[in-house]
Amino acid sequence: MTDTNTPSLLPYEAWATRALRSVVVDALEYAAREGLPGEHHFYISFRTDHPGTSVPAFLKAKYPHEITIVIQHRFWDLKVDRVAQRFSVGLSFSGIPASLVVPFAALTAFQDPHAQFGLRFQPEYDGEEDAADLPPPEPTATAPEEDPAPAPQPQVVSLDAFRRKRD
Repeated sequence: MTDTNTPSLLPYEAWATRALRSVVVDALEYAAREGLPGEHHFYISFRTDHPGTSVPAFLKAKYPHEITIVIQHRFWDLKVDRVAQRFSVGLSFSGIPASLVVPFAALTAFQDPHAQFGLRFQPEYDGEEDAADLPPPEPTATAPEEDPAPAPQPQVVSLDAFRRKRD
């Protein structure tokens, strides 16, 4: 009889998380290349204190740990860099233009309310920083471009939906 509580020697959770992060990367690449179709828009939450994240000082002071941005009508210079594992975008915050650089590893959530699709992540830390040394995430504060309408609750995707069903 096999022990079902035996930890795996293979990093399945890390692989699944990386695969789900690639959904965000694909969505951002599509938006950068084609724009956002119809009513699609993205809420992207990330750790502002994550190594490699670049946000202007006025945003860092207001959101020292976590922020949610909205990519909808007014954004510019959206670029995805798969090699550097990050994206950059220009947004307006209360009329003040800002450029952001966000490592994929800093992501904590992604939502497309129009599609009722959402994902949650634990930020990944590498090297000297240890997640236990960082402060806990604050309640997510939304920094809107221009007062977006309230979004319906996203549908969180379970990996069970992608498993083959056996007859």
